[in-house]
Amino acid sequence: MKNLILFVLITISGAAFAQVSVDLKSFDKKSNVQVEVKDNLLNVSWPTGTTENGKISFDLRGEKPLFSTIQVFENNISHIVSKDMDPAFIVNVGKRDLISQNGWNIFFDKTAYLPYETYTVKLVKSGVKVISSGTHTKIRMEGATAGPFSGSIDITLYNGSPLLNIAAELTTKRDSVAIIYDAGLVSQQTPWEKIFWSDTQQYVQDKKLDGKEEGQELEVKYRTIIGQSKEGSMAVFPAPHQYFYPLDNCYNLNHTWFGNNYRKLIPGYGIGIRNDMLGDRRWVPWFNSPPGTEQHLNFFCLISAEKDGKVLEKVKAFTHNDVYKPVEGYYTMASHFHQEHVDDVLTHKPMPEMPGFVKAFRNTGVNIVHLGEFHGPGSPKGPEVKRWTEQKTLFEECARLSGGNFLLLPGEEPNNFFGGHWMNIFPKPVYWIMTRGKDEPFVEDHPIYGKLYRVGSKEDMLRLLEIEKGLAWTAHARTKGSTGFPDKYKDEAFYKSDRFLGSAWKAMPADLSQDKLGKRVLDLMDDMANWGQKKHVIAEADLFRIEPGYELYGHLNVNYLQLDEMPEFKKGWQPVLTAMETGKFFSTTGEILIPTFKVNDKKSGETAKLDANGVADITLETSWTFPLNKAEIISGDGKEVFREVVNLHDTQAFGQKTFHFSQNLKNRKWVRVEVWDVAVNGAFSQIIWLE
Repeated sequence: MKNLILFVLITISGAAFAQVSVDLKSFDKKSNVQVEVKDNLLNVSWPTGTTENGKISFDLRGEKPLFSTIQVFENNISHIVSKDMDPAFIVNVGKRDLISQNGWNIFFDKTAYLPYETYTVKLVKSGVKVISSGTHTKIRMEGATAGPFSGSIDITLYNGSPLLNIAAELTTKRDSVAIIYDAGLVSQQTPWEKIFWSDTQQYVQDKKLDGKEEGQELEVKYRTIIGQSKEGSMAVFPAPHQYFYPLDNCYNLNHTWFGNNYRKLIPGYGIGIRNDMLGDRRWVPWFNSPPGTEQHLNFFCLISAEKDGKVLEKVKAFTHNDVYKPVEGYYTMASHFHQEHVDDVLTHKPMPEMPGFVKAFRNTGVNIVHLGEFHGPGSPKGPEVKRWTEQKTLFEECARLSGGNFLLLPGEEPNNFFGGHWMNIFPKPVYWIMTRGKDEPFVEDHPIYGKLYRVGSKEDMLRLLEIEKGLAWTAHARTKGSTGFPDKYKDEAFYKSDRFLGSAWKAMPADLSQDKLGKRVLDLMDDMANWGQKKHVIAEADLFRIEPGYELYGHLNVNYLQLDEMPEFKKGWQPVLTAMETGKFFSTTGEILIPTFKVNDKKSGETAKLDANGVADITLETSWTFPLNKAEIISGDGKEVFREVVNLHDTQAFGQKTFHFSQNLKNRKWVRVEVWDVAVNGAFSQIIWLE
């Protein structure tokens, strides 16, 4: 009996302190990455530059911190950036309403206001795999759990860059789940001497640490917090767009944290990223987490031997300093903003000569902004005395605030006539009202306003769009107030008209298991192409109030329109509409640019001819910041959608290349492309039609 007890104790003790096995079957020894297992450590070194390397020593013992050391080597000189740290994740598990509206595409959900469960991710090291894929090396630590979730902790290294991604890859069998998470790195010591960050005015700030600071949130720009040790620095930041689930407002919600015992859930001293569980206090849907999907709860680190916050400049480079980069032959356009500036003007609210929202857009490199005014305040249906004044004020303010390399365009989001919600734009100021009495004329001339249009039906609306050369398209298709649209009106005359552009793309809903953003509308883009009409999809932001200190970039996307020059407001902006309706643009989160997309030398929006064998030569000029993940070549035959996925793991950070693909597109009627990076930033083209 004593021997049995002794055997059990030895077995339990051995299990608690055992070194886990390391599986190297999927590791490519030719990858320029060095892997060594020695003295309870898994040492992984990778090239971070021409003469620089990074090295992480993973402690394989169960009771020890995962990251024994993280080092930077410059000219073979070691700089220990951090010691004895663990990844930390807090997961809030809430309820998703899949019944009352539109399943997983729901936005108007009460998730944030309902009971939820909170868990920290626990790691019991049960196995390690080192996996090579092109220039990527993944170290997978099995044995992660968080309440109803289980999975692994994955650390991905990228050759040529001091960038690494740390992720909790978690799956649940539970249905109807929505999640939100905070994350970071934590130590039972005080690992940092100082922290650095940029305030919202873009000034770098610092704080000397004594190790006694309680866990607290911090308002920053660039979504980044930096820990400085004796020998180097580590920047911690989220994926710039993926981390921000859809909200009506892009407030800066203090997206970083530091200190001891954060949220009274993470013992030790840490730094990291965070999301506000109540968001903007409106509709706060969090992230979808369908059963069986692997949710990628992740953040990035950038390691450096530099100090004094200098590494922030390298982080900013991944988003072009949160600015949409100028591209020759293109101007940037962002759409769908409910700033309600006219209401501010007419109610005499104090404001500077240049309102905050204009400063924010101009600081972000947006050339053209298309508004969605009167989506709450305002009188779309009258009375006319108010409506005409509101529109006159809108046109005057857009003219006043346009100039230089900036153009502010009037627009609205009506919810009349067609079904659901839709956006519109005219190439010049047009006075119209969304009602028409039985005996009232469709159009009349007014001594002050000129032509006035009264619209009382979908036929009237189409007629107005045709006369004034306007465009309309479905806003937030298949969700929000457009649930079921445009599907329900795809056979209507107005939809089939060339005045109906198509739809608009936004990353909504959010799902961390997907390696792309905005699948809802990308799928619709394919469906519309197969329906037979030549429709287009622009990027839309669908945001309300905006000020310079807000987290605008994380929630924003843009369209790069092919324009010879910036239109002047007073001369009209027909070239903007022409670029939109002919598909002469691409859409992006900003990090990936695809200025050239050709099929057999035909550009987006045009029609390419295939030879008898159906072979297509595809040219795609691309530049990027984060290492690329994949390209997708999507095509259709009028019934089915076909996807060719091209693995781009051979790319490194900050590259530029013209890709050439040969595809058999026989019997296909259209083709388009998407490109996505490891942070799930992306760009997509418009369609090239085939015959």
